[in-house]
Amino acid sequence: MYRALIFFLFVLSGLTASGENRMISPIPEHVEADASKVQLGKKLFLDPILSADGTISCATCHDLQNGGDDGLQFSFGIKGQLGAVNSPTVYNSGFNFRQFWNGRAKDLKEQAKGPIANPVEMGHTLQGAVKVLSGNSEYLKNFQEIYPDGITQENIVDAIAEFEKALITPNAPFDKYLKGDKNAISKDAEEGYKLFASKGCILCHHGVNIGGNIYNKFGIFEDANSSDQGLYSLTKKEEDRLLFKVPSLRNSAKTSPYMHDGRVATLKDAVELMSHYQLGRDMRPEEIDKITLFLESLTAPIPEAAK
Repeated sequence: MYRALIFFLFVLSGLTASGENRMISPIPEHVEADASKVQLGKKLFLDPILSADGTISCATCHDLQNGGDDGLQFSFGIKGQLGAVNSPTVYNSGFNFRQFWNGRAKDLKEQAKGPIANPVEMGHTLQGAVKVLSGNSEYLKNFQEIYPDGITQENIVDAIAEFEKALITPNAPFDKYLKGDKNAISKDAEEGYKLFASKGCILCHHGVNIGGNIYNKFGIFEDANSSDQGLYSLTKKEEDRLLFKVPSLRNSAKTSPYMHDGRVATLKDAVELMSHYQLGRDMRPEEIDKITLFLESLTAPIPEAAK
C-alpha cells in the first residue's frame, strides 16, 4: 500500500494540467563542449594505444557505429580476458548521475580512468599511458595545443570525458512526440508509453535519459538470482545489496543483450523480466508488445561527434 501511494504521488507530480506525463524530457539538441578536446578525446577513444598491449580501445567495448556498446553479454579485454558485467552504452552517459552499473565513478572523468587501469580490460596504468603518449610526436603536439601542461593523467581523462559528454542522441521519434509532433510515433507506441507510465516502469526510468539517475534493487518482488551484488560490493552495507544504477533506456533497441549480466537477448524478454521481478506483475503479451514499440521509438541517429 505504501509503495503504491508513493508511486501515485510520484507520477502525479509529473503530470501537466492537461494530464500529459512530463516525467520524461527530450534530450537537448546541444551540450556545451570544447570542440578541440572532443576531437582529441575521440582520437584517444578509438586508439588501442591506451591498452597495455595495444589491442583494446575504448571503442572495442563501445562501438560508436551501433548502439554505443559491443552487443556481447560480457566484453573481452587484453589477452582475451572476459569481463563480468555487460558493457553499457556510452551514448548519453553524461546525463547519468553516476557511472558503471554499481555507480563506483562519480563522473565521466573518473569513469575514464577505470577501464585503462583495469587488468581485465585495458590492463595499463595512467602513468604508463602518459609515457606511451609522450613518445608519440602527434599526440605531443595535440596535447600541447590544448593543455598548457601537455600530456598528463588528468588531461588524458579530461579529453576522453569531453568527447563522451558530446555523445548525445537527440531527435528520437519519441523526443519529437514530446515536443508536440503527435504523429512522430505510432498509436501502438503511444499506448506503450502510457502503459510504461501506468504499470510503474516510469518510477525508475524517467528524466532526460529515461534512467541513469537513481539506484534500484534488482529483484524487488522476487530473488532475481544475481551473482553480482551491485553497490554492496563497494560499501559492504546490507541496504546496498543488489542495488544497481538504473540504466538509460535510450537507444535500447540497439543495445542488446540486457541487464547488468546480459541475461536476456531481446527487448520483449527484458520488459517481461522487469515486469515480473521489479513490478511484481506479469503483463499480457499485447502490453509487452506495445511497450517494446515505445522503447523502439527511443532510437535516435548516431551522434554527430561519433561520425
